[in-house]
Amino acid sequence: MTDGLGMAVADKVGTIMLNRPACRNAISQAMWAGLPALIGELAAAPAVRVIVIRGAGGNFSGGADIAEFGKVYASRTASAEYAAVMAGAMTAICACEKPVIAAIEGFCIGGAVGMTLCCDLSFADAAAQFAITPARLGLAYSFADTSRLVARVGAAAAKDLLFSGRRVAAPEALQMRLVDRVSATGGVAAEVAAYAQELAGNSLASIKVAKTFIARAEAGQVAEDAATLAAYLDILEQPDFQEGRRAFAGKVKPEFS
Repeated sequence: MTDGLGMAVADKVGTIMLNRPACRNAISQAMWAGLPALIGELAAAPAVRVIVIRGAGGNFSGGADIAEFGKVYASRTASAEYAAVMAGAMTAICACEKPVIAAIEGFCIGGAVGMTLCCDLSFADAAAQFAITPARLGLAYSFADTSRLVARVGAAAAKDLLFSGRRVAAPEALQMRLVDRVSATGGVAAEVAAYAQELAGNSLASIKVAKTFIARAEAGQVAEDAATLAAYLDILEQPDFQEGRRAFAGKVKPEFS
């Protein structure tokens, strides 16, 4: 296990923990590099139906580890290598077939916001604080992170966040759609756990198709093609559909594979 990352599986939910509470879970290069393997392990685990990413000690993450900047930005080559490692972590989250939920408490800054943008849903504690701070450091947010930010909040709000680097409280983050839900202070863990269990009881096969179709729609596809039609028809031949029909007819809760 990579230092600074934890993983646990319970009740069909796999949790990835950003675990450096002494420095607000600042994300080291090793942590960025280790995330794809953890995502892959949980994605491949039959016992896991939902993945949650959270931080230890009351904060999600203060973002990329500034203490490493002297090393990771030592040269153009080092900077490109570091950017590739971060992009690999983001891509692994975005590409995961299973639903991924960010459970956000406390600070969620910089690259940590980028991480939440890769999750399917983001639930925040009412006391959570967000900021995207490259302009305060003379850096740039990657194009991929910027693109996901614009897709989430729109160009005007993205400009505000990136130009100013200002801190945004959870209610405003919800208003601009940077997060999807805000829980009462101290309640986000319980709300995420309850929602994850709701998803875990549904058909993972259906959710995977939904994720694929939504991604295609976001990429600009507007009409049915051979691939989407095949996916639609294929699921009708899967065990989950048979189980769903059986349970509906019998007025019982389905038990999906």
